Amino acid sequence: MREIDITDYCLDFIDNQGKRVSDKFFQLIVIMEEVKIVHANFVKKLQNTKLYELRIKAGNEYRVIIFAIDHLNFSECTKAVCLNGFIKKSNKDYLKAIKEAEKILDEYLKNKEL
Repeated sequence: MREIDITDYCLDFIDNQGKRVSDKFFQLIVIMEEVKIVHANFVKKLQNTKLYELRIKAGNEYRVIIFAIDHLNFSECTKAVCLNGFIKKSNKDYLKAIKEAEKILDEYLKNKEL
C-alpha cells in the first residue's frame, strides 16, 4: 500500500538506540506500509511544517522519527521517507531536528524522487 524509504541518517539513529527501540521502529514501519490510517499515538503531523513524526515510546522516553510524505494527507500518501530521529526531552528539540530533517529532505530530493 505504501512505500517507505529510510535514510542513512535515520538508520544510524535507530541502530544506536538498542534492540527494543529498533524492533518497535521496524514494527511501526510495517504498520505504516500496510495500514491506511495509523493511530495518532504513533503518527502525527508537525505543526507549521510539511513533515510528520513517528513516535516510539521506550520506557519513559520518546524517540521521534521525522518523515516526509508525497501527499498533503498521510492516509492518502503512497510513499514516505524517514529522514532523521531524536530523543524527545523537550519541545525545543523539535526545532533543531526539523531544520536537520529539511536539509536531509532537500538532499534526498536531489538524488531521488519522493
